[in-house]
Amino acid sequence: MSMLRRLWQCTLFYLLLAHLGAMSLTWNLVCVLLYPLLPRAHGTVIGRAAISSVYRGFWTCAQWLGLMRIDYEALDVLSRDQGLIIAANHPCMLDALLIVARVPRGICIMRASLMRNPFLGAGARMARYIRNDPPRGMVRGAVQNLRAGGQLVLFPEGTRTVQPPINPFRPGITLMAHLAQVPIQTVFIETGTDYLRKGWPIWRAPQFPMAFTVRLGQRFAPEADHAGLLQRLEHYFAEELRP
Repeated sequence: MSMLRRLWQCTLFYLLLAHLGAMSLTWNLVCVLLYPLLPRAHGTVIGRAAISSVYRGFWTCAQWLGLMRIDYEALDVLSRDQGLIIAANHPCMLDALLIVARVPRGICIMRASLMRNPFLGAGARMARYIRNDPPRGMVRGAVQNLRAGGQLVLFPEGTRTVQPPINPFRPGITLMAHLAQVPIQTVFIETGTDYLRKGWPIWRAPQFPMAFTVRLGQRFAPEADHAGLLQRLEHYFAEELRP
């Protein structure tokens, strides 16, 4: 019976991943047509809302099918904030999907190679996601977005956690906060699954149900001493996530 249940869960899981991929590809094809036609402001709003909707649908289906248990409603209060950096730890590749699903105006910094990905690129460009190169251009784009009242989702570790409780933070987040004069809202993602952690391929099914809890932490004001703030921010994350 347990083997049949496992087989059924894995089948549902792969179908769910295929559905997410199909939805993402379809939306990106639509964006190829809409991007040159829509005014920048309208395209940005529509692009961000659509990405958030696709991801929220994915999480809703995963919970309905019994594949995941997710507690992430704490993020909803952030939707009304103007000019905000949302800083989260990064246990797995699903983290950005979790946050953007509940924060429709949130955008991410993406690797330049992903901007050419058929499943992500066109939609990311319409939503005005920010390329990670060149570094000065990335910082300039992030600051412009924040000064305009945008919300920027950042993972200060720069990559998925490989040295629990948290990797050393990379510089940039506190500099952006200082230049844009916006606060940093800390977010903690806690999960018991190893799925899509560093070295785990997307097609390798995990144990079900996967559990995710997302909670809000302290909000840090911007400081001119952004290097000192970065150290305090890293220490705060390490203490909050320490077993």
